[in-house]
Amino acid sequence: MRPIRVLVAKPGLDGHDRGAKVIARALRDAGMEVIYTGLRQTPEQIVAAAIQEDVDVVAMSILSGAHNHLLPKVVELLKEEEADDILVVGGGVIPEDDIPYLKEKGIAEIFTPGTPTSATIDYIRANLKRALG
Repeated sequence: MRPIRVLVAKPGLDGHDRGAKVIARALRDAGMEVIYTGLRQTPEQIVAAAIQEDVDVVAMSILSGAHNHLLPKVVELLKEEEADDILVVGGGVIPEDDIPYLKEKGIAEIFTPGTPTSATIDYIRANLKRALG
């Protein structure tokens, strides 16, 4: 069975990626294959990379406050590309009040600061939409 492939992405203009790198390392240590997009990615760039890399999960880290726009946009574009079998999760500085809206828009789960990396790993393993061939 192949490893779970995860695209770790930083949508928007925020320039801080320590959290994204911590989660990328934790996912790798858990046996997942991680592709990191780097900073300042548009939703279009994230979706293109997800499709090109044939990932099972898109994990987005956002601190800029634009989460209510950028995260749902990625979900919309994945649907347009008929790639909505990719699990989409988000993390970063996201107010508790915004989480229900994001979940309604198709973000499967939101991980806020202080969430143990093991919780993210366990969630991904338990909620994959694609079968691993």
